[in-house]
Amino acid sequence: MRDGTSPHLIIVSNRGPYSFYNRDGELKPERGSGGLVTAITGVAKTHNVLWISHALSRGDRKWVAMQGDGVHALDDMRVRLIAPVPSTYNAYYNVISNPLLWFVQHQLYDTPRTPVLDANLWHAWQAYAEANKRLADAVVQTVSHLSGPVIVMPQDYHLYLMPRFLRERLGSRVVIQPFCHIPWPGPDAWRVLPLKMRREIVESMLMADRFGFQTGRDVRRFMQTAADVLQGVAVMEKQRILTYRGQVLEAAHYPISVDVDDLTRRREKPEVKEYVRQINARIGEHKLILRVDRVEPSKNILRGFLAYRNLLREYPEFRHKVEMLALLVPSRTEVTEYKHYLRDIMALVGEINATLGEPDWEPVQIKLGNNYDRAVAAMTRYDVLMVNPIADGMNLVAKEGAVLNQRSGQIILSEEAGAAEELGDAPLLVSPYDVYDMREALRKALMMGDAERTMRASRLAEQVRQNDIHQWFGRQIEDAMRGAR
Repeated sequence: MRDGTSPHLIIVSNRGPYSFYNRDGELKPERGSGGLVTAITGVAKTHNVLWISHALSRGDRKWVAMQGDGVHALDDMRVRLIAPVPSTYNAYYNVISNPLLWFVQHQLYDTPRTPVLDANLWHAWQAYAEANKRLADAVVQTVSHLSGPVIVMPQDYHLYLMPRFLRERLGSRVVIQPFCHIPWPGPDAWRVLPLKMRREIVESMLMADRFGFQTGRDVRRFMQTAADVLQGVAVMEKQRILTYRGQVLEAAHYPISVDVDDLTRRREKPEVKEYVRQINARIGEHKLILRVDRVEPSKNILRGFLAYRNLLREYPEFRHKVEMLALLVPSRTEVTEYKHYLRDIMALVGEINATLGEPDWEPVQIKLGNNYDRAVAAMTRYDVLMVNPIADGMNLVAKEGAVLNQRSGQIILSEEAGAAEELGDAPLLVSPYDVYDMREALRKALMMGDAERTMRASRLAEQVRQNDIHQWFGRQIEDAMRGAR
């Protein structure tokens, strides 16, 4: 609660909860729509919350120039934007964070060819450290003006080195509890990075009080990685406790979720209902197979299309009875691998439509762009939702679909998605590499009887409702406050 004894919560992230845009000649803040923003906005109504992040947009930087980089109140929370040095930020974000750490943690590298680690990478690593330190400096400066307990919660892989900078400057003055939103692979995957980088990452993480991950599997892999990278780490697996040079870290998992109430309200919006009408007009009585993804290699979009193509080839009775709608959001188009991935997707879909389509039936329709209302509409309408990532911290599309769908739709879910650990056997679980497995899962979902469809869909929706976004962050706050008292 907001009183003189309640802890101060400091959230630190690469991107903040607000972006500033020029509206009618005046800079106006627009709140982000991600799950983290939603959860913390709710917490800020009853707790002292400060969010520190980079000033990324032109409007952000202009706002900092006008207001200064101090703490400012926006709605129920306080924010502080730090304008990064452009060259430092470019190396920190576009070399180390993406693609290096992202590709390592999603195991996307074609290791006979990539990555090639050279002197430029080491210069970028220095920039990554500098960006982490600069945000940590802002935290230290802020803490110097606070009284009472302080909990600092750095977010994600962009800020792995921050715990070290905070601990060196603040000691036990603060509780440090980061959260990693993306999957944590085992020790072998991390060996793509030089040992010095691995050690610096893990040593810094061990300086936190508690580190949050998406799944129990991530926690186990982190403990294995720490023991592999650093000599002298004592690991208590059952208790999930690691000790190193006098510092004690608890590793915990908190599966992120969705805002169930917000999704339910959004489903009733007139704009969403209009998109539902348009989808129904196109689909008619056909079964709808849906996927909603960023154009990102880890989402495994190509294999999903191959499985669908093979379904139509092997079981031609599904032709003219099913359609696939792919709502794809272009992502990181400045990265070569992402540009090529989108090119390959469009080529494969063109081939499927050309070889299997007919004048009155198109097997696949792609919509490019970030249109959330359309995605919500499609998720209410699908008969099958395909979510088959190679690796994913959680994958909220699976949870959104479970809550929104109104047709007892089935979810085909990769066993490598974090959501698979939580949702159990209610979805149809598949190997993300096995297009035969995916093809047969599509067939099973399309032919499933009403009773089983209803049972699976109900279990999925209930599981998500029991652990929504507010409970996800609430559990982290409860654990952090135990250390802050």
